[in-house]
Amino acid sequence: MLGKIIEWSARNLFLVLLATLFVTLAGIYAVVKTPLDALPDLSDV
Repeated sequence: MLGKIIEWSARNLFLVLLATLFVTLAGIYAVVKTPLDALPDLSDV
């Protein structure tokens, strides 16, 4: 199974690079858009 995935990836280098670029850009977008609370509210609910 793993051998077939490696063979397919070697034959379809453009698709692998395109998917890598897409995942990288999606990760950067998620990091930028995730709100960060520098001072969390620690009071009782």
